[in-house]
Amino acid sequence: MQRTENLNVAAFDIMPTPAEMKQRLPLTEAAAQSVVRGRQALQAILDGRERRLFVVVGPCSIHDPEAGLDYARRLRALAEEVSETLLVIMRVYFEKPRTSIGWKGLINDPCMDDSFRVDEGMEMARRFMLDVNTLGVPAGTEALDPIGPQYYGDLVTWTAIGARTSESQTHREMSSGLSTPVGFKNSTDGDVEGAVNAVLSAARSHAFLGINEEGRTAIVRTRGNRYGHLVLRGGGGRPNFDTVSISLAEQALRRARLPLNVVVDCSHANSWKKAELQPLVMRDVVHQVRDGNRSIAGLMVESFIEEGSQPIPEDLSKLRYGCSVTDPCLSWDATVAMLREAHEVLRSALPLRDRGPDVLGHPTE
Repeated sequence: MQRTENLNVAAFDIMPTPAEMKQRLPLTEAAAQSVVRGRQALQAILDGRERRLFVVVGPCSIHDPEAGLDYARRLRALAEEVSETLLVIMRVYFEKPRTSIGWKGLINDPCMDDSFRVDEGMEMARRFMLDVNTLGVPAGTEALDPIGPQYYGDLVTWTAIGARTSESQTHREMSSGLSTPVGFKNSTDGDVEGAVNAVLSAARSHAFLGINEEGRTAIVRTRGNRYGHLVLRGGGGRPNFDTVSISLAEQALRRARLPLNVVVDCSHANSWKKAELQPLVMRDVVHQVRDGNRSIAGLMVESFIEEGSQPIPEDLSKLRYGCSVTDPCLSWDATVAMLREAHEVLRSALPLRDRGPDVLGHPTE
């Protein structure tokens, strides 16, 4: 009989199961406490029980775990300094969606040489997440591959669904079962309706094909995730962090009878992909909170030790330490100044802030 399947598949390389990976790198008590505390604080912000904002800040992507941990140690000290006004979550991104081609991230290609040792990359990613949480720094990441969360989801405090996948049914279903709050980004053309619909969808229960901890194909049945929220990242050639854009986003959430929780991504189209403009975006958003905005719940920032970005050289020893290999990032010094400035503005503004039931109703029944 002629073959009719797997005609374009070169090989099936066996992956360790999620259970095997967790046996090698088990969740520690210190890491578990960091995750639980981070999730509880984040849920309190989204419920309006805490007046603080949360900020997801860190490298565009993790390519060098050593530099990433260096950044995490610095961030831990800064997070303590601004903890009165800001819940700081480290941006820990291992998967990079590509418009056409390019490096797909640490999990997919950890050696950065197109060898695609996904098994090694997944282990490196889990180890890094363990190390960050053991430091006491909660971690946020983008969920791109729907199987990935089975390997490291126990170490994540906040999850993003990117602009290219917010309209994907697969990612909406997956989000409905995640144990973290989930931010859905508006589409690359700037439209927010797809992301609003994603929040609605993820709040409902779903059943879909996935894997369990033993690596067996399973029907995953979810309860629904009521902590979905909207992330504004600009698009279509214009930003959407201004007061008019945020007001329009609030109207879209009200029409869907969703809580008015809006997060502003200071990067991407909101800063015209110029990392050095991110502090101006944050300043504007923080001033909106000071001036009475009730819907803004958080911010996102792309930041690393060194500013800018670099191409991946053939000789990896020539990589600049602490510099992004994907999108340009703000420098560490500029990040410190940016968060300290926001902290000073919010110290006087947050005690007066009211996020009442008219803003934070529950998802549609």
